[in-house]
Amino acid sequence: MTRPTRPISWVSAARKAFAEFPNEVQAICLAALTVAAEGSKADIAKPLMGLGSGIFEIARPWRGDAYRVVYAVQIGADLWVVHAFKKKATRGIKTPAHEINLVRDRLARLKEILR
Repeated sequence: MTRPTRPISWVSAARKAFAEFPNEVQAICLAALTVAAEGSKADIAKPLMGLGSGIFEIARPWRGDAYRVVYAVQIGADLWVVHAFKKKATRGIKTPAHEINLVRDRLARLKEILR
């Protein structure tokens, strides 16, 4: 028996940024998003701390760069991709504060729109 797959929706800015990712990274991230839409969590997805429950980050290193996709599973019926970016910081794996703030703002706007 197959599990119901939730629709995957995108904040337009996240979709635009994701389109700039290398094709190989896009394919890996889309596979992880599909796993999430089916109700599970891919190995490369981790909870994004500090933003409440149901917010996850896919982190994918690729040829010396780091690509991230942030998605929410508890906003409406869809799985929402709220941010995608190439991590520029060279120290540590921590998500930069300005990226967290951007995610926080997009989540607030999305919740307001979907009320």
